[in-house]
Amino acid sequence: MKLLGLTGGVGMGKSTAADFLRQRGLEVVDTDEIARRVVTPGQPAVREIAATFGDHVVDSSGQLRRETLAQIVFADDMARRRLEAILHPRIRELWLAETRRWRATGVAQGVVVIPLLFETGAEAEFDATLCLACSAATQRERLVERGWSEEEAARRNRAQWPVEKKMGRSTYVVWNEAGLAVLAAQLDRVLKQI
Repeated sequence: MKLLGLTGGVGMGKSTAADFLRQRGLEVVDTDEIARRVVTPGQPAVREIAATFGDHVVDSSGQLRRETLAQIVFADDMARRRLEAILHPRIRELWLAETRRWRATGVAQGVVVIPLLFETGAEAEFDATLCLACSAATQRERLVERGWSEEEAARRNRAQWPVEKKMGRSTYVVWNEAGLAVLAAQLDRVLKQI
């Protein structure tokens, strides 16, 4: 099985690219989706997060108060690292289990979407890595469309490597500025090379 690690900065098109790759028949697991699962009410990670950051980060129904936690961890690097120490091992365990399942069932190609692929040292798990990138202006525009403030976007960007560094470490780079047809054509070229 050929395994591709897909990364990139926030708002640069990772989810759109993942959808395209699914449509092409590839198996895809998105670590952002796994991250949401590991913090659903009743999960051990939620209890550990509350014990680390205080009960105020979880509401009375056991639901994580994402915005409250985000304000804490994106304003303080040490707090962010404590949260990552809780979440990243759990997330990694789940996506690795999924790739093992793919191998066992004879899947030919799989993709794992990992925003922090290089930051977490996961690149050794992949046959190739792909970075989705765009200009800072396009990224800002996309994040504003999501309802993010300039400050929020800047905090999230500071929590990741600069996209230029990710591009430099990646096997392939797809520049995502020119619309879906161009994105699709670039991804098709990458798939032919893998």
